[in-house]
Amino acid sequence: MSYIDGFVLAVPTANKEKFLAHARTGDPVFIEYGALRVVECWGDDVPHGKTTDFFGAVKATAEETVVFSWIEWPDKATRDAGMQKMMEDPRLDPTKNPMPFDGARMIYGGFEPIFELKR
Repeated sequence: MSYIDGFVLAVPTANKEKFLAHARTGDPVFIEYGALRVVECWGDDVPHGKTTDFFGAVKATAEETVVFSWIEWPDKATRDAGMQKMMEDPRLDPTKNPMPFDGARMIYGGFEPIFELKR
C-alpha cells in the first residue's frame, strides 16, 4: 500500500499566486524522485471549531488561507529515499524558491494508510 506525507499550512491569501508558483517549481521534483502524485488544496469550506480546527493548528490569521496538501508515494522506502534527495537538490534551495508562507507554522507528517475505499 502507498505512503502519504500530509501538510497543513497558513498562506497569506494575497500570496496565492506566489504559492502556486512555489508549488509548480517544487512539486515536480517530488514526482521526479518517485512520488505518484502531489495535491495542493486551497481552503474553501474550512469551518472554525469550538475546541480546535485547522486555523488554530497553524495559527492562521484573518489574512491567511489554510492549505491542505499531500504527497502520495508508492511506499515508505521510496518516500524516504526521495525526501533525502529533495533535501540535497539545489532546485529546492529556499534562496532560489522561497516559501511564500511561514514554514515554522506548517504541520506535517508521514502516514501509513490502514484502510482505503474506492469507487
